[in-house]
Amino acid sequence: MSETNEYLDPRFYALTQPNARLERLHTGSLWCEGPVYIADADIVLWSDIPNDRILRWTPTGDVGVYCQPSRYANGHTRDRQGRLISCEHGSRQVTRTEHDGQITVLADRYGGGRLNSPNDVVVASDDSIWFSDPPYGILSNYEGHKAESEQAGCFVFRLEPASGALTVVADDFVRPNGLAFSPDERVLYISDTARSHDPNGHHHIRAFDVVDGRRLENSRVFAVIEPGVPDGFRVDTDGNIWTSAGDGVHCYAPDGVLLGKIHVPEAVSNLTFGGPRRNRLFITASSSLYAIYVAQTGAQWP
Repeated sequence: MSETNEYLDPRFYALTQPNARLERLHTGSLWCEGPVYIADADIVLWSDIPNDRILRWTPTGDVGVYCQPSRYANGHTRDRQGRLISCEHGSRQVTRTEHDGQITVLADRYGGGRLNSPNDVVVASDDSIWFSDPPYGILSNYEGHKAESEQAGCFVFRLEPASGALTVVADDFVRPNGLAFSPDERVLYISDTARSHDPNGHHHIRAFDVVDGRRLENSRVFAVIEPGVPDGFRVDTDGNIWTSAGDGVHCYAPDGVLLGKIHVPEAVSNLTFGGPRRNRLFITASSSLYAIYVAQTGAQWP
């Protein structure tokens, strides 16, 4: 039996590989974040935010610098056309890397002011882009550039693909962070990681019903993460939520029951499903990139 996996509910046995081992693929970063699997190239990209770079891992084990400077990039995803969508702390914007390598700015202002520091991002099947905008990149010069907020709060936005118009879809978060859709896109999960700078702050994931692909209703607390915070998370094809935590990766069933944990020796920041079968969990944790095979398939667009 694996010492890495902790089984809290019998359902977790069917979601994991008991004989799979946790592999550390790379170490030496200051704070790893935002992993994204690039299926057509079979590589993983992730951010080393304080070092202002994006790193690239290949199946041969090679790790190199994909981009530096990265404008203190944090979270990444891909759109339906296979282009890289990135949240940048330093530039306080969301960008798209075109197929020819050119950078297109998708969002950098709202209501006359600069965004705080876009953090994490997902793309829906209608090509709309949803992202969180906490102030982590402007709190100090460690993950961006210290500055005053120009926004009235820390919002979650929806970017209309055709017009580029930004709409606030959630305005009552203290520190909105990770986000992911359920496989049918009827539910959007968003985390609040206020505990990162306030011991009494939120450390939970909320669930919202998605209405007409544009609005969020019926907010409820889906899960409270202990220890640590739900910095980033992903959903598998059965709707289970795999989230970062202080002691590794926690897996929740769609009904909110904590099924089990994958213990990691560093605090986990984020994760993504990857590999040709999307059954390998790539995990960013403090200074390192880890991976482990599971018995599930990731639901997010690769």
